[in-house]
Formats: sequence, structure tokens, C-alpha cells
Amino acid sequence: MKKALALAAKGTGMTSPNPMVGAVIVRGDKIIAADYHRKAGTPHAEILVLKKAGTRARGATLFITLEPCCHTDKRTPPCTKSIINSGIKKAVVAMKDPNPKVNGRGLKELASAGIKTEFGLMEKEAKKLNQAFIKFITKKEPFVILKIAESLDGKIAASKGQSKWITGEDSRRHVHKLRSSVDAVLTGIGTVLKDNPSLTSRIRGGKNPYRIIVDTNLRIPLSAKVLKHKDHKTIIAAISNSRFQNPNLQKDYHKKINKLKNLGVQVLIVKAKNGKVDLKTLMEELGKLNIMSLMIEGGSSINASALSDKVVDKVMFFIAPKIIGGEDSIPSVGGKSPALLKNVLRIKNLQIKKIGEDLLLEGSL
Repeated sequence: MKKALALAAKGTGMTSPNPMVGAVIVRGDKIIAADYHRKAGTPHAEILVLKKAGTRARGATLFITLEPCCHTDKRTPPCTKSIINSGIKKAVVAMKDPNPKVNGRGLKELASAGIKTEFGLMEKEAKKLNQAFIKFITKKEPFVILKIAESLDGKIAASKGQSKWITGEDSRRHVHKLRSSVDAVLTGIGTVLKDNPSLTSRIRGGKNPYRIIVDTNLRIPLSAKVLKHKDHKTIIAAISNSRFQNPNLQKDYHKKINKLKNLGVQVLIVKAKNGKVDLKTLMEELGKLNIMSLMIEGGSSINASALSDKVVDKVMFFIAPKIIGGEDSIPSVGGKSPALLKNVLRIKNLQIKKIGEDLLLEGSL
């Protein structure tokens, strides 16, 4: 199962909106075949490994990181039929498929065909690997990572806004790998106006995620880097122009939307909350676009909104051994602080690792 999980992880960033799945066929103590799911719409891990094994699969044991699919309303045929027809004697599954269309039915189908089934081996590891898929398939919203690069005293920029570079080169390389692993990167209009980022991955052979800009009032300049390259998909989230009493302002707003669309940008008009884009509603809309995972790379305002709107699943703090100090420097999380310590957010499952000269603290909310 360890090998199957390691193989599954090779699909990181490529299988969405499908899960990452690895499969290994064993006879006795010998591995006959092993493979993994590479991309949505291509053969599943079970199909690939059965094809490799051929007739040697008969009487063997199949180890798979996720319960095999049994439904037909998708681009590929159900894997349970192929497993049954192959003559596999036993199937060991790490975790059940949380998809309501499966969720135990695949295991039952195999058992009904006389295949011995087991599940739960390395289940914790399997669930961690596919935590984004689990949230997406059950809640129809992306798994959200809040990434922050800060100084030791919790600052993301000096008093005049300079933030390049607080963390070291190793941390920045790690962030580019993260960008390549998620479906989308989200930032606020403040970051676009200040830094004019491209929000692309610089990993050779890596994918470029959707670039999502939260821009309540459509202030984004048409010359912004995130609007370049039509092959790099960009989404701008704004609120309705109905709040404008002046018809001319409404027309200007509509013209700006059309100009953005002509640049290949998708504009989402989202419900407002306290005069800003409601991030919870935005996540629901992004789920409809099959965006399964998302990383927030913003300033203190968007970071605060994401936490207060309770859309964050995981935090990743890259902390540099630097102290910026000063009341006028910019904190990593803005907004209002709770009056009492009992109301602060607590991070669970905290892990700490060293990346170059920096520390990476990550955990779940």
C-alpha cells in the first residue's frame, strides 16, 4: 500500500477534479504490476495496472488507495467490472470513496462477485493525500490553503509596502511547486495594484493554475500582468453594479466587464458581504467550475477576510528569521482582533519543518 500511495502522489496537480489513485497487484510477496491515475479523462489506476498484469492478475491481490468506482455517468467505464473480469482474488482498499455515487458500493459489488475485500489499511495517509478531493466531492467547494510569507514578528511588508523578499529562495521555490499542485491561486486587488504579480508557476513542466482576483469594484488595470496570456485562465470576482445610482457609472462598469472578457478573463459577479465580495459564495461558484483546490496568496486584508469568512482549510506560514518591527509595518492578518483569547483561531495538526533558512508551519483549521 505504501508503494500505491507513493505512485498516487505522482498525480499531484494533474488529476483534478478526480482523486489521486495508485494501484499495485501482488502475488505472494512479488509485485506483478503497479501504476497510477495520471489525468482526469484518462484511464484510472485500476485499469492501467490490470492491463499491465494481463492474465497474471488472475488469483492475485489488488492494493488500491481508493475504493474503485462503480458508476457509469462519467468519461471512463466503471473499474469494478474490469476488476471482477480480471480474476482478481482479493482487493485491499485504503479508503472508501466519499463520492455519494460510490461510498461503499464499489466494495459491495466486488464482494458480491466473490472477491475478498478489505479496507482501512493506511486510511489516514490516503485521506491526507486526497483531502482536497474529499472536501470537493462532499461540499462542492475547493479545499483552501492560506499561504503567508512573513517575518518572525508576523509582518508581510515594511512600512512602505516592500515585501520582496522576506523569505528565502528555497521557500519561494517551494511556493512555486505549491502553485503547480493546486487548481487556482487567489489574491486581492490590493496585491495586484501594489506588486503586479503574474501568479504563474515557474516549475518546468508544471501547470499554471487559474488566477483568481478578488476585485470588489473592478479596479484592476487592463495592463495588469494577471490579464496577460490567454492560455493562463484568469477569473475576477466582483460585486453587482446595481449599487450605483448614476446610470453612467453602471454603463462604465459594464464596459469594463466587456473589456475584461475580450481579454479572455472570466468575470464572476458574486454576492456582497459588508460591501465586499462574499468569499463563501465565491467558493461555491468556484466549485461549480470544478476548481478542487485553491491557494490564497494575498495581503493582510484578503487573509483576514478568508479567515473571518471561514473558507480556509489549511494554513502554511513561511517564517523568515527577520524582525521588521514598527507599528506602521504590515501584519500578515489584518481586520479586527477578537476581544478575548478564547475566541482566537486555533491551528490543529501543526507541523514544523525547515526550508533553507526559513521555517514552514502548517496545520488545519
